[in-house]
Amino acid sequence: MRWRERSSGTAAMDTSTETLTIVTATGFEAAAIGRAVPGVRVVRGGVGLVQARAERYDVVVSCGLAGGLRADLPTGTIVIPHEVETDNGERISCDPHLNAALVAAATQLGHGLSQEKLLTSAALVIGTSRSLWAQRGFVAADMETGFVSARRIAALRIILDTPRYELSPLWLKPASVVIRPWLWSQGLWLSREGARCMRIVSDVLKLALPQLIAQ
Repeated sequence: MRWRERSSGTAAMDTSTETLTIVTATGFEAAAIGRAVPGVRVVRGGVGLVQARAERYDVVVSCGLAGGLRADLPTGTIVIPHEVETDNGERISCDPHLNAALVAAATQLGHGLSQEKLLTSAALVIGTSRSLWAQRGFVAADMETGFVSARRIAALRIILDTPRYELSPLWLKPASVVIRPWLWSQGLWLSREGARCMRIVSDVLKLALPQLIAQ
């Protein structure tokens, strides 16, 4: 039996085995990761982790896309934060050994990298909210990492949309975009850049994998 300590003073019981699990939000992200690291357990948790909130893990790397909060960090910037904080103030320290393996891989591959704080929000962070969170020291936002319950955790996220190019919230429900042709150009951009970003994440994870498993 293991416990995952959180800086808020609470703890979550964990009875899982010593297994590396990659947690993603969408099937698109899960498929990209699965192709890169076959044999590793990959969980599709859903946007907001709605399909996996009750799960307990031992060692987790949260992988996938994120929204940028600062205008100076472009699409394709990797985020491997030292700390994740939820929008209700819960703070989770990322595992330094897992982080070191991910940072070494990203650096070796020559990708732009930030190790500053990641925000996990229950809702999309858009518009002026981006700059408000950026002023508090966050560089990117996702909707999953801070909700994962694990003994050890790291995040490997990559910035997709930014304050300079913001995607419509309607993309959370892609079917609704079909009747909104003014968003179709965003769809082309999303398809191209989303695939490129997930290739970057997959390459970093694949290179780091031997060290992640050895931890």
